[in-house]
Amino acid sequence: MFKRTLNQLINKIPPSNFPTLANWQLRRFISATVENDKFVVVLQSNSQTESSSSSSLAPLKFPSVWLRDNCCCSQCFHPTSKSRKHDWDKFDVNVRVKQLQTNEQTKQLIIDWSDNHRSVYDLKWLQERAFIDARRQEYLNDFYRPKPKHWSGADFDKVTEIFDFHDVINTDEVLKKWLEALAIYGVAIIRNSPIEKTVVRQLAERVGFIRRTTYGEEFIVQSKPGAKNVAYLSDPLPLHTDLPYYEYKPSCNILHCMVQSKSVGGSNLLVDAFHIADCMRADYPEDYKILTQTLVDWNDIGSEDDKHFHNIWRAPVICLDNDGNYTRINHSIPQRDSHFSVPLDAVIPWYEAYAKFVRLAREDAHSFKTKPGDVLTFNNIRLLHGRTGYDDTEENVRYIVGAYLDWDIIYSKLRVLKTQAAGF
Repeated sequence: MFKRTLNQLINKIPPSNFPTLANWQLRRFISATVENDKFVVVLQSNSQTESSSSSSLAPLKFPSVWLRDNCCCSQCFHPTSKSRKHDWDKFDVNVRVKQLQTNEQTKQLIIDWSDNHRSVYDLKWLQERAFIDARRQEYLNDFYRPKPKHWSGADFDKVTEIFDFHDVINTDEVLKKWLEALAIYGVAIIRNSPIEKTVVRQLAERVGFIRRTTYGEEFIVQSKPGAKNVAYLSDPLPLHTDLPYYEYKPSCNILHCMVQSKSVGGSNLLVDAFHIADCMRADYPEDYKILTQTLVDWNDIGSEDDKHFHNIWRAPVICLDNDGNYTRINHSIPQRDSHFSVPLDAVIPWYEAYAKFVRLAREDAHSFKTKPGDVLTFNNIRLLHGRTGYDDTEENVRYIVGAYLDWDIIYSKLRVLKTQAAGF
């Protein structure tokens, strides 16, 4: 078995030419070793003048093939596009370390490979990518996507952060905090916006760009005769998620209140459906399982601006990833198709489970009323929203302007802002 460490190299140096062991340990930063011809282990050691946590000094173990694949030299990596340049038709997944060195002054690991290539890695770069549970969770729950915190309706006022429109538009730090609040709690309110139709576009373009749907880019939520969507009625609007019939459902709702109803109604209803899913999993595990596994046919048939559409998507009410985390909630009574493409014996159990989900959501819904100039922003793949009925008059017609953002765009902007704030 091939194995060479920095300490072995040091031992070959005559004692008269090398400091005493005690003095050398004070200056040593890293050493490295090859393990089983497949891994490189980096051992970290700080000096007495440096303060580091035990986790930051834990040995770092990397697969050799991963290190070779992620060489950052100009031959292997394109710095402008920040992407690797390997020709994988020629890449050797069994590549081995020929020689291993460390440089304590530059804090770098230097590897000569069996394919006659040399790679240099900064220790900080390696630490950020370490295959250690704590580092991995820190990256996934902060930089990749902030970890959601679920909440009940009783906690709405505690978790809902308020931002000023002009601060969001003009200050990157406030923009970052708004997007973080959306990512973590799924809801945030922006106040003091001008009573102009362009507000939702300004906010969307501050982040990236509007997600266009069948109903265009900006849309008007207003009671009108001959409405082709239940949202355009003044009747109560049951809790739902928008556009469950889209495979790539618009992720974030931006609703700008320009005119609010002076009647008793017109209040917003919001529910954290991830919290409702938690309740289902804890109290009704079999029903929860049904709602995560049974594919439901969601649909929308109609026309907008003389363009006809017939949207269908099949997905469970509660969608999970491979780790069992929630990825999406689908719920809209009007948009459930009469086609239910499941076995006969699955239908009644699904209805019974769905009834429990709807009841829990209705009981937990928080009601509040936005004011003109308020912009309600929320996660459309997580929160259910609705509205109480209201009465328009000739002098007072409720008028809301809306638009959508996609989470891909939000997360991208958030990472850019975090990177800039960190000085990179």
